[in-house]
Amino acid sequence: MSNKDLSETYIVVGSKPWNQQIFDENISKYPGQWYFIGSCEQLTKEGVRALNPRYIFFLHWSWRVPEVIIDNYECVCFHMADVPYGRGGSPLQNLITRGHKHTKLTALLMTREFDAGPVYFKENLCLEGNAEEIYIRATKLAAQMIKHIIRKHPEPVPQTGETVVFKRRTPEESEIPKLDSMKALYDFVRMLDAEGYPKAFLIYKGFRYEFRKAALYNGRIMADVTITPFNKKEEEK
Repeated sequence: MSNKDLSETYIVVGSKPWNQQIFDENISKYPGQWYFIGSCEQLTKEGVRALNPRYIFFLHWSWRVPEVIIDNYECVCFHMADVPYGRGGSPLQNLITRGHKHTKLTALLMTREFDAGPVYFKENLCLEGNAEEIYIRATKLAAQMIKHIIRKHPEPVPQTGETVVFKRRTPEESEIPKLDSMKALYDFVRMLDAEGYPKAFLIYKGFRYEFRKAALYNGRIMADVTITPFNKKEEEK
């Protein structure tokens, strides 16, 4: 590795606690100067300009990145779908509700159009476990992909194939709908079970029941439940 590689500057952006943890434990130890950004307030054109990074890597980010940053820096995001299939919001939940057991984690160049940029490369990703387990698995895989990118500097290639765009889910859609099997119910609960996500819930006789840590065993589901009083007027505020 050249001396130039050792002195490169990189920024990693992530909004979840596991992003920070994996950055601290793994990514920050790669050659170069590494900086972590964990909020929109920190992601400013002035701050980025001061660091002048070779790459900006986005591990888990749900907000629009300023165009001045996208246009002037090589921004790489990691999207949990085999694009152009699965562009758009809530890819994990949309994949699970469609019955997928595996997907691709795609490293792509960010452009002004969401998830439409050219692709550096893709890696296989298993969708077993609850949402937080899958997100952690994806972040660890992204860390390995980052190492490859800073070593090899691959050129991204345009996406090919039919485009399928996923719709971002709303908190209201976490209410458990009528489902046709225990497996479908288990998948619904687990796909929402991650810190910062609205858990699967039911409203029944003045109480709200939220479910997490679901396990499907011998035709039944065991899960932790949190019960709170439900006030419709307070909920609508």
